[in-house]
Amino acid sequence: MTRPHATLPAEHERLSALVELMKQEQQLLMAADADALAELTPRKVALVQELAQLSRQRHATLGGMGFEAGEAGMEAWVVSHADADTRSHWSGLLTSAAEAKELNRVNGLLINRQLAHNQTVLQALRTPTGAAESTLYGAKGQTFGAGAARRFLAA
Repeated sequence: MTRPHATLPAEHERLSALVELMKQEQQLLMAADADALAELTPRKVALVQELAQLSRQRHATLGGMGFEAGEAGMEAWVVSHADADTRSHWSGLLTSAAEAKELNRVNGLLINRQLAHNQTVLQALRTPTGAAESTLYGAKGQTFGAGAARRFLAA
């Protein structure tokens, strides 16, 4: 690849698909649909891997041209060498990336909320209301979280 902007259409396509998956993920998180989330995750991971590969290609091309091999280098290249169409593609890619970042932030909050809820439910199961100790039993028949046991010594 000899042009840094050659990957932009493919990057934008994959990033748009990722944004759509993240929107679906958000709906599934709100519905607490773990099965559907499990089906969505591999597609999301594949898109992220493809995006990473495309950006590595772009960065390598930029580095080979004497620009910084990263987003700052792309910005510098766009300012000095890109036509209006390429500037538009780059701007659209940055806009989609910002949207994906925000979706990722919100989805992370939803995941943390669900984890906190799950921890509360687990704690409620471990210690019934009003009980000083847990009354759940482990595999060996011993209670979880039991206090000191009474031991009798025969003299």
